[in-house]
Amino acid sequence: MRFLVLSGLSGAGKTTAKGFLEDLGYFMVDNLPPRLWKPLLEELKNRGVERAGVVLDARALAFFPDLEEALRELRPTVVYLEARPEVLLRRYNLTRRLHPLGAGNLMREIGQEREILSALREKAHLVLDTSELSPRALKEALARFLGEEAGFILRLLSFGFKWGPPQEADLVLDARPLPNPHYDPLLKPKTGLDPEVRAYVFREEEEPFYRALLAVAGLSAEGARKEGRAFYTVAVGCTGGRHRSVAVAERLAEDLSGRFRVEVSHRDVEKE
Repeated sequence: MRFLVLSGLSGAGKTTAKGFLEDLGYFMVDNLPPRLWKPLLEELKNRGVERAGVVLDARALAFFPDLEEALRELRPTVVYLEARPEVLLRRYNLTRRLHPLGAGNLMREIGQEREILSALREKAHLVLDTSELSPRALKEALARFLGEEAGFILRLLSFGFKWGPPQEADLVLDARPLPNPHYDPLLKPKTGLDPEVRAYVFREEEEPFYRALLAVAGLSAEGARKEGRAFYTVAVGCTGGRHRSVAVAERLAEDLSGRFRVEVSHRDVEKE
């Protein structure tokens, strides 16, 4: 199992980094006492989890006496995030959140936290100053260090407009201009997963329309990936969600699988 400890100054980007690690498949836990790390890892390993991590900040000060032994025994990868004091002060002023050591003097609290975590910083395998890093740049730096891809997923979802569009869609494509197999008695009982239906839908004269859908889906997903999104959902709709939308979603998955990690699902294919 790959085990990681994420620590650093409050306001330096630990929440952003934690979310990115979860997108990579890490089971992340906040401020778990070091004495409980080994039982956690044993339980997760028994459950088939391959990546785990804990987020540790100054609020766990009472448990720091056990930290040295846990680090020596478990040998986790330690990532430490920091930023310049004036940057942390500006970020706190923007979010209006209290510092974990909240005692009424933010600059003093930032200094105290830096001192509390100094020993852990010395043991870090990666120290990142996020003062000038955007969330996307932080994710890219972590991905390079860990040697893992960002894990972007393109989700393709077919649906029927008569049942309502999916709320989770980032982009909705309309497949209703394509030929409708519903009116063919032989094809009506089938779905867009059947080759006969696909042949009916993707006639030669319909190829330009499909190519337009493919271009829009591909360009939109590429833009989402460049923005640092973890996933992007393209919904493809037809009237009932059984024929045209299913066929288009399946073909999009085939054509885009070389560029993205693709997941495809059919919300309404079983509905009458």
